[in-house]
Amino acid sequence: MRENLSPGSKLLLVVIFFILYAPIFYLIFYSFNSGGNMINFESFTLDWYRELFHDTRLLIIVLNTLVIALLSALISTIIGVIGALVIRDFRSRQAKNTILSLNNVLIVSPDVIIGASFLILFTMAGIKLGFYSVLLSHIAFSIPIVVLMVLPKLQEMSPTLIDAARDLGASRFDVVTKVILPYITPGIFAGFFMALTYSLDDFAVTFFVTGNGFSTLSVEIYSLARQGISLNINALSALLFVFTLVLVIVYYFITQRNKPSGMGVKR
Repeated sequence: MRENLSPGSKLLLVVIFFILYAPIFYLIFYSFNSGGNMINFESFTLDWYRELFHDTRLLIIVLNTLVIALLSALISTIIGVIGALVIRDFRSRQAKNTILSLNNVLIVSPDVIIGASFLILFTMAGIKLGFYSVLLSHIAFSIPIVVLMVLPKLQEMSPTLIDAARDLGASRFDVVTKVILPYITPGIFAGFFMALTYSLDDFAVTFFVTGNGFSTLSVEIYSLARQGISLNINALSALLFVFTLVLVIVYYFITQRNKPSGMGVKR
């Protein structure tokens, strides 16, 4: 049975959530301020949002960010699922642990080191910094995330399911597509949405590999913030927060829908 939280633990939890969300709601609140500053709230207005949607350059950057995020999440999910299947089939525990350690390097390494490494790599390879350099970088740091999301579901899967499918005459392709993939679907969705959010939020790596004429929202917001206070940033941040919240809700309902229903007779 679950233990009830003590009053002190509940208070600590409330304080932590307040510290995390107060700055976000502070930005959102002042995105509706007609005064043009973040000190005195004069009156409610949607002018900053209208100005935001009339900024063609910013809309192109939003489109760039979404395309990069969706493409990198899709490609990294495909590669990550294949990688997790390969890692699961390793018989040597030492080899499996070695591959997992290498997989985790991009997760535990500082973003600055990763970004600088990609910059050096693309420069030496003659790859022009821009759309493709950002896309390749996002795919590279998203693959380990997908592997970590999918691998636990594979390890949780009973080998008897595969044995039963083979006994019934299923080919290796049928086993993968009709037994394994349906079982690990929640892990695949989790990996895809994690890769998507990481790509949308990434700044450090993208900052290193972005070239002239191409930018993403995180880099653009940083550039705008350096120029001074503008409530356009607040409006943009508010929309990003709502979009991320929608992604989380969609992911929650998808995982709830894909949860295996209980089987057997209750006693």
